[in-house]
Amino acid sequence: MATSPPDAIAPVRDLAALAAVQRRVLWLATRMIDYANRERPKGDQLKVGGHQASSASMVTAMTALYFDWLKAGDRVAVKPHASPVLHSINYLLGRLDREYLTTLRDFGGLQSYPSRTKDPDPIDFSTGSVGLGAAAPLFASVVDRYVGSHFDTPAGRRFVALIGDAELDEGNVWEALADPAARGLGQLTWIVDFNRQSLDRVIPGVRSQEFTHVFRDHGWQVEVVKYGTRLREAFARDGGATLERRIDDMANQEYQALLRTPGAEVRARLVDGAPKGDRKALARVLDDYPDDEIVGLIGDLGGHDLGDMLAALERADRDTERPTVIFAFTVKGWGLPMAGHPLNHSALLTGDEIDVLRGAIADPADEWAGFAPDTPEGRLCASAAERLSERHSPAPTRVDPYAIPHEFGPVATRPMSSQDAFARCLQDIAGVDEVADHVVTTSPDVSISTGLGGWINKRGVFAPVEEEVYELEDSGPLKWAPGPKGQHIELGISEMNLFLLLGQLGLGAELHGTQLLPVGTVYDPFVCRGLDALIYSVYSGARFVFAGTPSGVSLSREGGAHQSSITASIGMELPGLTMWEPCYALETEWVMLHALRDIVRPDGEAHYLRLSTTPVAQDAIGALLERSERAALRDDVLAGGYRLAEPAVADPASRVVIATCGAMVPQALAARDLLADEDVAATIINITSPDRLFRALRTRTGALRSGRLSDPSILERLVRPEERGLPLVTVHDAAPHALAFLGAAFGSPLIPLGVDRFGQCGSQPEVYEWLDLSAEAIAEAAIAGLWRPGA
Repeated sequence: MATSPPDAIAPVRDLAALAAVQRRVLWLATRMIDYANRERPKGDQLKVGGHQASSASMVTAMTALYFDWLKAGDRVAVKPHASPVLHSINYLLGRLDREYLTTLRDFGGLQSYPSRTKDPDPIDFSTGSVGLGAAAPLFASVVDRYVGSHFDTPAGRRFVALIGDAELDEGNVWEALADPAARGLGQLTWIVDFNRQSLDRVIPGVRSQEFTHVFRDHGWQVEVVKYGTRLREAFARDGGATLERRIDDMANQEYQALLRTPGAEVRARLVDGAPKGDRKALARVLDDYPDDEIVGLIGDLGGHDLGDMLAALERADRDTERPTVIFAFTVKGWGLPMAGHPLNHSALLTGDEIDVLRGAIADPADEWAGFAPDTPEGRLCASAAERLSERHSPAPTRVDPYAIPHEFGPVATRPMSSQDAFARCLQDIAGVDEVADHVVTTSPDVSISTGLGGWINKRGVFAPVEEEVYELEDSGPLKWAPGPKGQHIELGISEMNLFLLLGQLGLGAELHGTQLLPVGTVYDPFVCRGLDALIYSVYSGARFVFAGTPSGVSLSREGGAHQSSITASIGMELPGLTMWEPCYALETEWVMLHALRDIVRPDGEAHYLRLSTTPVAQDAIGALLERSERAALRDDVLAGGYRLAEPAVADPASRVVIATCGAMVPQALAARDLLADEDVAATIINITSPDRLFRALRTRTGALRSGRLSDPSILERLVRPEERGLPLVTVHDAAPHALAFLGAAFGSPLIPLGVDRFGQCGSQPEVYEWLDLSAEAIAEAAIAGLWRPGA
């Protein structure tokens, strides 16, 4: 296909020095992997690994970026397998101590893939092996545009994703590309390492043309950097078009094979495989090159031409209205003996091959050396380091956690769902300007049905420019008027994009200089659909709040496809995320405001509120407040749970404990009354956060293991000494194992009730009865616990 012609490179650039830096980066990255595998003591018999070939193919693009094109404030996501290249560059820029070069994949050392939270050097985006690092800069660019519209922040920040071509097989990449929020991102550039090899093979077919059409259809500028300077000079010779056609038309497998074939044989195969009418002209062109140069000529791809890559980046800069994708044709294993080998993905150079490479491109006096300051290369590194330095940038603007209220007002008296309470809390927050100005909400086309309508009416919908609004007679109270000051970002129907955007919003201070308070909503069953992106964002250290609503089989009329069951377990088990499942309006408000305060703190976490649309009478918590201290109750709610109702029998024959949460609380209270009729006293514990209680259990067991005495925790406040050992019934509109740990926490025999099969449509009472979640089923389980063997 046609390629973009290279622009003239500005003469002030020292391309020779840049090429020398490129060779040193290649050596350091390759040697880093080699040392970790062949020389460093391992402590076990497992392979350390690394990706010398995949690193090598990105050396040119990354050298051009970091030592020439990037400036302070720009953000880059590096493809996972090029991690050693990034660390080598950071070392040459003075951003990584030399001692770390021998710690790749070692405990406490350099991570296998770039990690914001684990690596010792500056990393803009964590990346892994599933394409999420490709999409993250896209949503970071969305956030930067939003921040620029709402706050006084420096403009001109650019976002780059370095992407392996096999990552384009990942569906999340195309979901991100197609999202309406991603249009017009002129500061975004993707560079695709188009080496046409995956983990196991050379990829058949030439897919760049297909990709080109897709990107252009989505409004991107496309740059194809296919052939290097030497090959283009050959094409320009008399008859050179025959060589260009021959290479263009050959299969990827044939091209890769030629790179590992002796020059004389390459010459013959090129000519013999050409159309008969092209053979004589092609032979004449090749006659100008000796056999020992033929392979180097054929392998001269644009992705390894520093001048061509810099020219493509400059063209990306000129188009400020569209994002740019650069398809950089490369050779996997470039510059190494394994170049082009179909099985080079995890291959490692031998000791002899490392020795040869060391003699060719390393410093002969010190293999780990950078460059002397008084050399052209040293000056280039120093200049790049100064250009990229952010020491003169202003400190990030942060939200004062003390500006966020603890609560807003009186206890609700009418029946209210936790989703409605969440919506009301957001509307109240909208009136606290110093907090609300930093709040930004987002949802994958479900904002109204998940409770964001009131916030949108008060704070508006974000769009880069004012959009014309067409009023409809039956539009109701909702005001949907997109503009640059709106504070809700509406996404297409992609939960993957939701969690990627929340993750980037949650890094507002770190990446954009302004702290945001991101709040997202999603139908709870589809938390699973965005799980990869949720894990990625939390792993990256992002802090945000999201509501999964409505949840569980309490959404009875929707049927099994929309009734979540395992999401509570996900929320509990994911590090860096706190899961909540409140029942009452006041609980929900306390939890929501606490979550916002927590995400402001440097050591805070992301928060997940699993909510319901089931209206719940508020009298039980109102009665509790009449006999309890409000602040103490709030502390217990935020610690994970509280005693909601004491036994209704004064001198019972038997006693049980029922622990429940969320929409199941009314059923547990009703079961308590049924048990009282049988002379069984039931204590009702309302679990606001199974997650916080499990952590309390871990803290307690950790103290026991270390021989330390721990202070009494929320667990001791929930179950009194005389109640330990009583039958415990747990009731959860989720998988029953999510609360099953409470048996161990309270020293009680356990009867777990929950959702252990796919749901179905029906009235709420019908579905509850079918799944043993009704008040009657809870009471029967409690009585069964009393009659258990040995009781």
